Amino acid sequence: MSWAHSLIRISNYEVETLQKRLAEIVERRWAIDLRIAALVAEHEAETLHAKTNAEAGVYMLGFREGVRIRREKLDGELASLAAEEEGARDALSEAFEALKKFEHVAETARVAAKKEAAKRETAALDELGLRRAAR
Repeated sequence: MSWAHSLIRISNYEVETLQKRLAEIVERRWAIDLRIAALVAEHEAETLHAKTNAEAGVYMLGFREGVRIRREKLDGELASLAAEEEGARDALSEAFEALKKFEHVAETARVAAKKEAAKRETAALDELGLRRAAR
């Protein structure tokens, strides 16, 4: 039965590794969301500043272009992370399925071994009873 425990341990390790990978991806995605929120807040603050200061208003066109470029870059990173997260979730799901299969096989083997031991014990007791009856 050690083969089953080894397979389960390996599967558990794979599941844990994939969970850590998924957590890392989610953390990176969260960081990009924060950067986008900071960029939006910076844009709003600069827009308010440009309304009150004519000199700042001159530079607003360039600033908006810079914000647009940075936002497109962050959106691209976010899209690639979303695809990576989907792949990680799929891999984690498959790893969980494999783990459950190994656990099921191990449980089935344990139950079969228990049944076989019970059969042998019953056969031994029957044989003992027959020997006593034959005396």
